[in-house]
Amino acid sequence: MNKEQLKPEFVAINPQHTVPTLVDGDLVLWESRAICTYLATQYGKDDTLYPKEPKARAKVDALLHFDIGTLATRWNQVWHPVKLGELSKPSQASVDKLHEAFGWLNEFMKHGKKFAAGTDHLTVADHVLVANISSYQAAGFIFQDYPNILTWFNSCKESMDGYEELNGEGASQFGEYVKSKIADNKE
Repeated sequence: MNKEQLKPEFVAINPQHTVPTLVDGDLVLWESRAICTYLATQYGKDDTLYPKEPKARAKVDALLHFDIGTLATRWNQVWHPVKLGELSKPSQASVDKLHEAFGWLNEFMKHGKKFAAGTDHLTVADHVLVANISSYQAAGFIFQDYPNILTWFNSCKESMDGYEELNGEGASQFGEYVKSKIADNKE
């Protein structure tokens, strides 16, 4: 929010000037999902967060791609016109498309396992998805029609050390910002 990513020293390491950007030694990396998988691979105690086994990793990767390619894209279609003042509230069509994506995610999670990739332990996919789902929930989206998402979400909150401090507070702030922007647009 301070627009530090627009400063010349930041643009020098990332010409796209996007956040997040990671500098790890001589590696400069942007795109949050790439950063997450790199950190899990480089510094993870084992491969539970980002499995080495190809089929298990493919499930995690599929969820990461679904998150950015479908969930985040559809969220942006809901939110950006409001944020930019083009609409006073989200269009019903964009909300319906987002709910369609929630329905797919709910189906993906019907495997009966505790976490998103069909595992009994957290993976990078859970960390990425929980950040977005908690933000959508804080912004007013209700997940009562998606029982698998709710069960998974509660499992994540219980299993992630420091969830509230590291994610919950930020999601709440984001939700308040979204709600205030919609309220401002109605005036």
